[in-house]
Amino acid sequence: MACNSATCNSSGCYKEYAEEQRQPTTRNNGSAAAQKNLCVKCKSNEPVCCGIAGDDARFCKDCFKTNLYGKFKQAVSYNALITPSDKVLVAFSGGPSSRVGLQFVHEMQCRAQNNYDASKDKSLPVFGVGVAFIDESSVHSFTSIEIEKAIEDIRSIVSNLSPPEKELYVVPSENIFSSDSIEGKEKLKKLVDGVSDVTGKEDLLVHLRMLALQKVASENGYTRVVLGTCTSRIACHVISATVKGQGYSLSADIQYVDSRWEIPVVLPLRDCPAQELNTLCSLDGLEIVELINGPCSSINGLVSSFVKVLQEENPSRECTIVRTAGKLTPFHFNRIPDIHDSNIPSATRKRLKRQSLNPNGSISSESFCPICNSPLNKSNFSSSLSNLESDQISTNFAAACCSSCQFQILPKDPSLMEQFVSLLPQPLIARAKRGDQGDFRLLREQIQDFLLSDGCMARHSQGDKLFLAIAMNPDQWLVPASVPCH
Repeated sequence: MACNSATCNSSGCYKEYAEEQRQPTTRNNGSAAAQKNLCVKCKSNEPVCCGIAGDDARFCKDCFKTNLYGKFKQAVSYNALITPSDKVLVAFSGGPSSRVGLQFVHEMQCRAQNNYDASKDKSLPVFGVGVAFIDESSVHSFTSIEIEKAIEDIRSIVSNLSPPEKELYVVPSENIFSSDSIEGKEKLKKLVDGVSDVTGKEDLLVHLRMLALQKVASENGYTRVVLGTCTSRIACHVISATVKGQGYSLSADIQYVDSRWEIPVVLPLRDCPAQELNTLCSLDGLEIVELINGPCSSINGLVSSFVKVLQEENPSRECTIVRTAGKLTPFHFNRIPDIHDSNIPSATRKRLKRQSLNPNGSISSESFCPICNSPLNKSNFSSSLSNLESDQISTNFAAACCSSCQFQILPKDPSLMEQFVSLLPQPLIARAKRGDQGDFRLLREQIQDFLLSDGCMARHSQGDKLFLAIAMNPDQWLVPASVPCH
């Protein structure tokens, strides 16, 4: 039995038994403490960094990079963002996100090249990679020395990547205009200066940057545009878009795929927080090139500061915001348009096909804002512009835009509208005139079972005009697929 005396020395006393029982506990605690100082994944190396979950997710350098690359690779494979037959253009700003995006795409290409060299049949080609940097010095207060140094560093980063070789495009933002560079630079500056709202000016530059990327990709035969948009950037966009009244189009911007553009845009770093990307750049010594602007008082800047405070209080707050917004229903263009590529794994093709055939799995929208290309809730916004002459477009241009662009970008004074529209790049004017007649892909999919066969269509000398007539008046042309063609 137990002894209450502190001086009892008799054998068999409970005190001795209790001391013996405490010794293994001390050894277990020591073992647990030792394991706590090891990488949570490999359990052998000393941890050097934390995941977004804090001290409970400490990784060594190799495991941390493997974990981050795994998120990237899963996003690419699961959504068929990059296939062997693709030629991808990586949008490179020089910041940590785009730097890691370029590095991961490069590593993925190197592995594909090694597999191609080791295979005997050479069945799977290696996708091509290009890099594009949009020079916005004409609208920002960068000195010529700063921008030249940044471009030189970017060239060094791309050239130091191991083969396969990657072509670098340094494109001035005024390149979106068809005129010469001097005239285009003046036109761009007048266009941006014509926007009085700070947030609207910042948003317009983002839209013009995407226009420049699309032009580079289209002119050089690229099939994908890869953006380094990460979880943190998407979390900020979710809140800022909500504040700016872009709730309807929000889900279009936060998916892995955005095919409303001529060249589909993909976000393989969607599941990677900025904190982890910054850490990887530091651990791997990835050189970054950042042109720092002054303090920003726009809605986007305020939201970014707000989310940063939230992230400091709770390291998983950004992921929570993105995961919540991810429950929004995507649009029909938030998937790769061609899922019949023989180079796409069969399991991926079947999954994407099931998603595309789900009638409740996406939202249809054939009307888009001519400035920001956001899907519109109603299809009659831009239809009134399709038959107007060029000198009449400025009168009804505002009606074709989304409410956010109307409020933040377009001039409030009607007398300034004509000048503003005259300064817009031609693709934006063409988009406004095209209206809801520019995208027949969804309509063709919807009436595919009722269209005439390819053999029948080939007999018509004006097959394209016939399809256009079907697209414009489908109710008058619906024919059951079983009806023979004579």
